[in-house]
Amino acid sequence: MATRPDFMRELKRGEEDEVSALLTAAFGQNDEAKLVDNLRKSRAIAGEMVLPSSEGIVGYAALSNMISPKGWLCLAPVAIRPDMQRHGHGRRLVGMISQWAKMSGNSLVVLGDPSFYTRCGFALIPNGFASPYPGDHTLIAGPAKTKTPVLIYPKAFGT
Repeated sequence: MATRPDFMRELKRGEEDEVSALLTAAFGQNDEAKLVDNLRKSRAIAGEMVLPSSEGIVGYAALSNMISPKGWLCLAPVAIRPDMQRHGHGRRLVGMISQWAKMSGNSLVVLGDPSFYTRCGFALIPNGFASPYPGDHTLIAGPAKTKTPVLIYPKAFGT
């Protein structure tokens, strides 16, 4: 029988190496693991969530503080262990985070596949926003109101 993840929770101290291995396996290279390490070192991480199971961590999501607009968060990276993909775990993890953003009034931006993220509660960023990334793959959960519609990601993103 396949492993069934538990409820999402915050990353615990000492689980960083397991998350790095998960990110490397999920993306087929270690760029995302390096990104998370750099976000941690620069203190840009606002939160790290995991989907634990009896066999270890099967899912991960990082939230980091955007430079602009102030108070906004960026969701990246998000990963599910390869053997657990295509079972709805990523959609559940991302959907819970997008619902939290909407209910708490936080603005949360993500760069990714619109067909996936819109199913999780995100919407394409409104016209008028400036971003270093393609607008047709930049999505938001929560309110999009800001006086400064320029998306500036944490320096760890290299933008």
